[in-house]
Amino acid sequence: MDKFMQEAIKEAQQGLAEGGIPIGSVIVHNNKIIGRGHNRRVQNGSPILHGEMDAFEDAGRQSAQTYKESIMYTTLSPCAMCTGAIILYGIPKVVIGENHTFMGEEALLQSKGISVKVLQNQQCIDLMQGFIDSKPQLWNEDIGE
Repeated sequence: MDKFMQEAIKEAQQGLAEGGIPIGSVIVHNNKIIGRGHNRRVQNGSPILHGEMDAFEDAGRQSAQTYKESIMYTTLSPCAMCTGAIILYGIPKVVIGENHTFMGEEALLQSKGISVKVLQNQQCIDLMQGFIDSKPQLWNEDIGE
């Protein structure tokens, strides 16, 4: 498996261990992780710290060129909010662990010329499905239902 997706999965596992939602993400520039994060909505009481948003926060202020040369790896198909940030910062490629448990805004990403690759990684599916089964109310809160 891709080493960067493995790092995103580690982030998701860390989020779960902290009592949060197991979604992780890393931003890679020139084959190096410049930002990593996991969903911290529960831990920080934040309405916006999804895995991708946390990775952007960790990456900090980067040049537009850096983002235009980066790849976002995320364990789950990005929601509308995270998709908006990916589009805003011009990330050209997104590698998604799975979209079986949640289908995000992949069509919107593609409509903006962003390359989307979905792995349907069983580890990502099992992590999310286990969480959804055990904490459906928290999951529904996370996706705005």
